[in-house]
Amino acid sequence: MEINEILSKVDHTLLKITASWEEIKNVCDEGIEYKTASVCIPPSFVVKAKEYVGDKLTICTVAGFPNGYNTTEAKVYEAKNAIKNGADEIDMVINIGMLKSGNLQFVEDDIKAVKEAVGDKILKVIIETGVLTNEEKIAMCKIVTNAGADFIKTSTGFSTGGATREDIKLFAENVGNGVRIKAAGGIKTLKDAEDFIRLGASRIGSSSIISYVKNRQHNSAY
Repeated sequence: MEINEILSKVDHTLLKITASWEEIKNVCDEGIEYKTASVCIPPSFVVKAKEYVGDKLTICTVAGFPNGYNTTEAKVYEAKNAIKNGADEIDMVINIGMLKSGNLQFVEDDIKAVKEAVGDKILKVIIETGVLTNEEKIAMCKIVTNAGADFIKTSTGFSTGGATREDIKLFAENVGNGVRIKAAGGIKTLKDAEDFIRLGASRIGSSSIISYVKNRQHNSAY
């Protein structure tokens, strides 16, 4: 798989709490240079980032991040506000506690409400696989499908574990038609990214891949 093809599926991510505008600006520059699918940045930087990149780059941000236990109304506001500020894509976190409590309808309604808020913009749903059983992961595949979201996503990168090949296989076997897969959390090399893509992921969330590419010659083996 060509490097450019891999990079075109990467959400180049900077969500650390210490991120400064200079760092966000640098991530945007890298996203444009390497033609990534998007940059995923904190909500407070969306306005300035959108003004900076214009139509040269897709802006992604987060809602209910990283714990997901915000009220639905709060997530809806975050999503609407982000879209108003120029975001093109929203990555939301599910209410894991409600899932663990068996309140699957709440989890589905939570996602539906955010999808309604973003309209034709892309909604990715982070289920935090590292804290879920396989049964819960399968249930979330069905819930995300029923809720009309665009992507199911493995991890925030702020909890236990990250993307695994087994989880991407599980997603691919259980999501409904039209639901795409985003692998995120701990993906650092082009080889890792290629593995996840071949298993069914069409987006890769990573804060490390661009640095990896910059540290190598583009014509070297990976």
